[in-house]
Amino acid sequence: MADEGMPRAARGSYPKGQQRRQRIVDEAVLVFGRSGVTSGSLREVAKRVGLTPAGLLHHFATKEELFAEVLRQRDERVRAAAGDPREHTLVEQMSKVVAYNATTRGLTSLYTVVVAEASDPDHPAHAAFAARYRDGAERATELLRVGQAAGEVRADIDPERAARLLSAVMDGLQQQWLLDDTVDMVAHFAEFVRGYLAPRP
Repeated sequence: MADEGMPRAARGSYPKGQQRRQRIVDEAVLVFGRSGVTSGSLREVAKRVGLTPAGLLHHFATKEELFAEVLRQRDERVRAAAGDPREHTLVEQMSKVVAYNATTRGLTSLYTVVVAEASDPDHPAHAAFAARYRDGAERATELLRVGQAAGEVRADIDPERAARLLSAVMDGLQQQWLLDDTVDMVAHFAEFVRGYLAPRP
């Protein structure tokens, strides 16, 4: 046999380690979403997973490394929820993201809390989040121009300003929904699109 002589313990150990690593990420979402990254502690995350702080550091060397993985996974899920940009307009993609965010309270809370923390110029993630919003606005601006050319977006709006308004509306709705889950983010975002972005009849 090809694996003859290999230690039995080695088989399956990698998937087990990956499962533990994912559990750490999932619990970090809850801890950071409630307390923020600044106040949320690795000790609390470790306790929720049944590890010592030293055991957690075997998987993630620092809090920053753990948060980076949490954010990476969050971004992947949001991109998947938005769908293929070649098949959906910007408004369709953002509407899908709003609907997805309403099903992931932990991730939505995490993002909202961390963005608020990062507004402090001395916060270590300040520059990174400023760049995220800036880059997102630039991409949205181009897609809005494409939408205007296709007659899907009002021709009389400024694409650069509208791009910033789109993210502002999404963030604002998320904050209100986190405070009061009766707020229908999907319906309110659709109303914004109808009243501001959609071409006049």
